[in-house]
Amino acid sequence: MTQEAHTVKTRIWDLPTRIFHIWLALCVLGLVLTGGNGDFAMTVHFYLGYAVLSLVFFRVIWGIVGGHWSRFTTFAPSPSALFSYLHNFRRPEAKPSIGHNPLGAISVFVFLLVLLLQGLSGLMTDDDISISGPWTALVPNTWIGFASAYHTEIGFPLILCLIGVHITAVLYHLLVKKQNLIRPMIDGDKLVSPNTPASRDSLQTRLIALAVVGACAYGVYRLVTLSAAP
Repeated sequence: MTQEAHTVKTRIWDLPTRIFHIWLALCVLGLVLTGGNGDFAMTVHFYLGYAVLSLVFFRVIWGIVGGHWSRFTTFAPSPSALFSYLHNFRRPEAKPSIGHNPLGAISVFVFLLVLLLQGLSGLMTDDDISISGPWTALVPNTWIGFASAYHTEIGFPLILCLIGVHITAVLYHLLVKKQNLIRPMIDGDKLVSPNTPASRDSLQTRLIALAVVGACAYGVYRLVTLSAAP
């Protein structure tokens, strides 16, 4: 009897999580391409940064109220789970993870933290020529100097490094471990055992996600316009 006979197609990644993943990748790519390339490009860069901040805030909230496999409590690894995964990593008989594997889970948390710091530091950057973040009028010059240095010299290379590690990990799983991590993030489904819980992905949950995105975007707007407040 084949493996497929013991498995059923189950919704693992809900639509909001999948759209978040796609939009975050596009926005980060846009940020890489527009950084430091002229006034118009930098204007686009800032707006893309606001979009990324909104997406990060959304993912944090969705990590609490989203579909089963998108929740932090579902995939946050314990030290023992991480050790076991690393110990069995190269064994061909090791079972694939249903959602994020322990290393993937850690990368999610690291990526969200790094993007959050990059976005917040961007609000305080100043290139001493023509481009300055919306918080530069609100914070001391020492903060501006530190944020500007971190944003360009630490945060940006760190993001490039994380992107490289992420792509390498996906390709390794695809080519070496014969596990396609890309397709489930597109269609949302995996072939898993029949008793595997499915993520909620109804019209109601999608409308909730839309409301959360709107609230996060408004929150970022309020943060960006703090200097304009009376």
